[in-house]
Amino acid sequence: MAGERRRGEALDQALLDAAWEELRTHGYAHLTMEAVAERAGTSRPVIARRWDGKAPLAVAAIRRQMEAFPVDVPDQGDVRTQLLAYLARASDRAEGIAAAFSLFTSEYFSEVGSSPESLHSALIRGEAETETQILKRAVARGEVEGRKLVPPVSTLLGDLFRHHVIMNFSAPPIALREAWVDSIFLPLVRPD
Repeated sequence: MAGERRRGEALDQALLDAAWEELRTHGYAHLTMEAVAERAGTSRPVIARRWDGKAPLAVAAIRRQMEAFPVDVPDQGDVRTQLLAYLARASDRAEGIAAAFSLFTSEYFSEVGSSPESLHSALIRGEAETETQILKRAVARGEVEGRKLVPPVSTLLGDLFRHHVIMNFSAPPIALREAWVDSIFLPLVRPD
């Protein structure tokens, strides 16, 4: 209904949608609370009551975008199938990941006095460690040798994925994801 005032969750979602569109369109460097307020059809003080500046607003908007594409993978009885499903689901959120990493080249870190690791932690806070769960199940089934799951091997797929998204601002193609799993990762962790 036109003219009806939004409140609570509906208003928060409208503000996060507007912030996301501003980030996508103009990037973090040009993100302003005023532009978000205008896009959402509200005022800057409404935003300021919810987020203490553009940095927390940007993180919240990116988190919301990423949460729209959950990466949980149920046990399917096969580590390869589950790893490929995990990478496919992560690919669905590549746009949000690319936006998050675009903050690395901006004034974000000097503004908030943080590091890329703390941004990563803020973005995934509350999410299950899907890849870790997949690998624990694979160890229990004997498909993967637990002693081989040490850094950097244990984080290799996630590292390859993030690198691709950051360098290309897009999800890796299916063939590349399959090559990572079949030619690089599984040979490193399978039992001898």
